This record gives sequence, C-alpha cells and structure tokens, in this order.
Amino acid sequence: MAPGYSGYTVSMSTTIKVSTELRDRLKSQAAARGRTIGEHLAALADQLEREERFARLRRQIAATAPDARASYLAEVAAWDAASGDGLPAEDFSDWPGHVAP
Repeated sequence: MAPGYSGYTVSMSTTIKVSTELRDRLKSQAAARGRTIGEHLAALADQLEREERFARLRRQIAATAPDARASYLAEVAAWDAASGDGLPAEDFSDWPGHVAP
C-alpha cells in the first residue's frame, strides 16, 4: 500500500444489482436533470431523508400538548408583533389541533 493511502477514497464506487428496467428509469431521470446515476441516487436518498424528517416533525407537532402549543403560538405572535417588519403574522390555522387565540 502506498504511503498516505488509507484504503478508501471519496471516488471509490460499488456495484448494486437492480433490474434493467429500474436502471433505465434511473438513467433517464438522471439525464433529464443533468446528473449521473450516482448523483441522482444521492439526491433521491437526500429527498427521502428530508421527507422522513418532516413527517417526524409533523408527528411531534401533532403530539404536542394543547397548552404547550398555545404557549408557543402566543410567543410567536408576540415576536411577530415586536418585530415591526410589516409582514403579516404567521398563520398556523392548518396545524393539527390548532385553536385560535
């Protein structure tokens, strides 16, 4: 092994077994976005992780006790009023279990 070589580099690749149909779909999707298949798979993995984070956040918001949620919304309203930025207050009416102040 060459000095300073740890065995793995960022550019190493591997082979995964997928059907020809799936490979062709991924290749077409990647090409349409100007990506390699590897870049496309990374983007798909990132997208799935993001969707999972937001789903977890939605579940946590839905599980928040009503008094804690009301306290949070009151604090947000106070900060919105104090900011003086001229933007409209946040609308949380679509939150699960939202109770208007």
